[in-house]
Amino acid sequence: LRPARVGVRDIAAALREGHATFRATIALSMTCAAFFALVGAALFLTLERLSIAPLSVSAAGGFVLIGPAILAGFFAIADRHDGGSRPTLADVSRGFRNMPRGGWVVSFVCALLLLIWLTDAGTLYGFMVAHAPRGFRELLRGDSDVINFLGFSALMGAGLAFILYCVTAFSIPLIHDHRANLVSAVVASVRAVFGRFPVMICWGLLIAGVMLLSAWLLPLLLYSLPTMAYASRAFYRRVFPPD
Repeated sequence: LRPARVGVRDIAAALREGHATFRATIALSMTCAAFFALVGAALFLTLERLSIAPLSVSAAGGFVLIGPAILAGFFAIADRHDGGSRPTLADVSRGFRNMPRGGWVVSFVCALLLLIWLTDAGTLYGFMVAHAPRGFRELLRGDSDVINFLGFSALMGAGLAFILYCVTAFSIPLIHDHRANLVSAVVASVRAVFGRFPVMICWGLLIAGVMLLSAWLLPLLLYSLPTMAYASRAFYRRVFPPD
């Protein structure tokens, strides 16, 4: 598994392909994304009622960490569409059921890092901000202690996100397509990221930025989540062209 040479044009082409797949499967794609949007809305409402709204930014960052674990469903939609058939919710369920064991191991790592991230963010919040109730109104006001919390938590989250990106950027699709086992998929993913580092960093920052913004402005998630999932699949096929 040797990664091909890719550039910024490949990123643009992958985004166009992701958008095209979304448009062709818009009803099902938005239905799947709506589930995560509703979960996010319930979480934000809970944080508001508990007066710990600044943690909503950390929760949005956590979605970036757990994102690779939900790709199998969207990959199944794209596979079905590429095969000339109309995808259904049954295909989404089948995509998760047919995910090889290695994919579930990577998903478990995503969940573990999410737990570590939320625990660290909660601890940092307790030290820096928790001396006074903070709702979303106070969050938008931008008090100095809230800004300091967001800055330090962003540094912590960036480290975890980079590690996870190197491991999962291409390992999940390689495992999903039965082209590699767990170890070889992770090695290939890390090799691809560091082998084309400037392009891969641009791609990773794009994904993280779009997902962070969408996770905090939840209606955007209905479009961005499936589109970026399909674009990730398209970009993976440019980095590791099918045989």
